[in-house]
Amino acid sequence: MSHIYQPVMIKKLLLSEGKAHKSEIAQEILSFDSSQVEYYEKVTNNMVGRVLRSHDIVEKEKNHYTLKNYKNLSPKEIEEIIQLCETKIQEYLKKRGMAIWEHRRRNRKPISGSVRYQVLKRAYGRCELCGVSKEEKALEVDHIVPKNLGGEDSINNYQALCFTCNANKRDTDNTDFRELEGYYNTKDTTCIFCNGNFQKIFENNLAFSFLDRYPVTNFHTLIIPKRHCSTFFDLTQAELNAIYGLAQKVKEQIIAKDSSVGGFNIGFNAEEAAGQTVNHCHMHVIPRRKGDVENPIGGIRNVIAGKGQY
Repeated sequence: MSHIYQPVMIKKLLLSEGKAHKSEIAQEILSFDSSQVEYYEKVTNNMVGRVLRSHDIVEKEKNHYTLKNYKNLSPKEIEEIIQLCETKIQEYLKKRGMAIWEHRRRNRKPISGSVRYQVLKRAYGRCELCGVSKEEKALEVDHIVPKNLGGEDSINNYQALCFTCNANKRDTDNTDFRELEGYYNTKDTTCIFCNGNFQKIFENNLAFSFLDRYPVTNFHTLIIPKRHCSTFFDLTQAELNAIYGLAQKVKEQIIAKDSSVGGFNIGFNAEEAAGQTVNHCHMHVIPRRKGDVENPIGGIRNVIAGKGQY
């Protein structure tokens, strides 16, 4: 078994005389998910507990909350307050329904298991923000650009975040997304890459690839973001994901076409001092073959003469 889900479900069915509703099984699985407890602990401290403390209803000592004046309440008063709370809960549910949980499900459609697997595989099973392992903390598939701010359901817009980083993301990201819709459509009318007519090899929502017009070797390919930006350092994480995904496809296609390819030089020229001639970020994928130069040792170190061998 690859997860605790299966034994938890079997156990629940056995304890329920062989039959249980899917919601009952889900509740059982949820009871083992500490990341959900961690989420509501944060809600308790940062929202609920703070409000009740400000109204002098509860007090907090370290990780424990105490209802003030509880010892002065009679059993009848306790029962009356419980009933009042239940009434308020039902009134609120009747008024708002599932909308009260929109912060946990806004604009979301289920992410398939295969896509989730790809995202976690790409992240090597670690949170892409803090680096914690999936063995230490549950990882979630997060939209880099939030759905409610125009982010799309795309492998390029997904990242693996642990629960804590995902929950804190809203508080730490102060990017102004009001112009987001047009951001990735930014073009430069003077840029030959923005205005060129290229025969695209591969394409996704944020990038595309094409053969270099002045190839260093056969099948020398360029991968560029659709948005006009100057250098590698201007790329967003979503664009990096998009370019990385295309690089894998380009590599596989080249190897399938030419079995003599034994390696690749991959890289960016950033700024004029580093040899950049087109002011639109582009990644070179240069196939290498045994014997194409007398001594390939050092690879890209040879951009400065005499520094390749060490």
